[in-house]
Amino acid sequence: MKRLLLVLVFALANVLLSQGVLKTEGTKIVDSSGKEILLKGVNFGNWLVPEGYMFEFKEVSSPWKIFDIIAEMTGPDYAKNFFMKFQDVFISELDVKFVKECGFNSIRIPFNYKLFNDEDYLGNTKSRGFELIDRVVNWAKKYDLYVVLDMHCAPGGQTGANIDDSYGYPWLMVSKESQDEFVKIWTEIAEYYKNEEIIAAYELINEPIAHYFEKDSLNPILDALYNRTVKAIREVDDNHIIVLGGSRWNGDFTVFANPLKENIVYAFHKYWMPPVQKEIQDYVDFRDKYNVPVWMSESGENEDDWVFQFRTLLDSNNIGWSFWPFKKIESTRGPMQYKRPENYEKLTEYAVSDRSTYEKIRDNRPDYELVKKALEQLLNNCKYENCKPNKGFLKALGVKVYE
Repeated sequence: MKRLLLVLVFALANVLLSQGVLKTEGTKIVDSSGKEILLKGVNFGNWLVPEGYMFEFKEVSSPWKIFDIIAEMTGPDYAKNFFMKFQDVFISELDVKFVKECGFNSIRIPFNYKLFNDEDYLGNTKSRGFELIDRVVNWAKKYDLYVVLDMHCAPGGQTGANIDDSYGYPWLMVSKESQDEFVKIWTEIAEYYKNEEIIAAYELINEPIAHYFEKDSLNPILDALYNRTVKAIREVDDNHIIVLGGSRWNGDFTVFANPLKENIVYAFHKYWMPPVQKEIQDYVDFRDKYNVPVWMSESGENEDDWVFQFRTLLDSNNIGWSFWPFKKIESTRGPMQYKRPENYEKLTEYAVSDRSTYEKIRDNRPDYELVKKALEQLLNNCKYENCKPNKGFLKALGVKVYE
């Protein structure tokens, strides 16, 4: 009987996964049978794009800065090994299974372009990007979850802040070399995944052009880059949805001079605002005016009641969503949390200390063995089996409160 049940489960999974690549149909995302699919899921933040606030390093905020500070405390070889191990354990099959069992239907994977070119990135080689993402893709196929690929860090930097691993300005917008690399990498990714049905979409850029940069001159460049990249992708992959985000932290849709419609979804982000209709009305109006789907691909980092109110607002407007992030150190602002390592405050104190000279680094650097022990505990604590579900957050998202 048990074997028969397993056969039935796998047969059902095959039926579910045989619905084909997702497409757009007017304002909806649909499978090949015409059934509407509202993408509702989580972001695997901090996995392939480490963020300083999730390591509790404060001003040491971007991936390259995080790597440097760990290299200062442990040496570059240990730092490389640490990040390779971190990528191996932070997201596992059990994490993906948990996402499914909670009742989500999708995963958004933020990644750094450096995983797909020859640049050194946290000790990785060029092939590491496909290797790591393929793990989640294969697990997603097993558990019937869609995957959205999100280039969180683009060549040169698209945002000009810590989140894009950049050098303080959206250089992608003014560098032909970076734009050429951007198009090249997305074309290679599309070629690689063109027949993969579990991939829901390619989200080209995360939160381009922060609000403190010149909107009027940079927005037209972004719009042109979107058009160029969509055209290049379509030459190798005419199957998959492409997601385009607004400028100014994914909030400004006026960037789209002549919105594309063929298999395109438009993504917005919203954080720390009143969860009321007027905050999303511009995106609803955009959807209705141009007859295209919109998707809220990132929000969260708030209390359970706010998350509940915003999620129900999105549901009432028939807008899919993906909440950020999946897991953090001792935080209820996500589906999962894990324990802070012993003596971890020594690392966080060093992160805010004076490191302006080699002398200051030597004077303020914590004990080598203490740092290694704390980092090894971090690697262990973030594993699925050592994480704790946040029941209030899961309840706020309307999914199963998984024990």
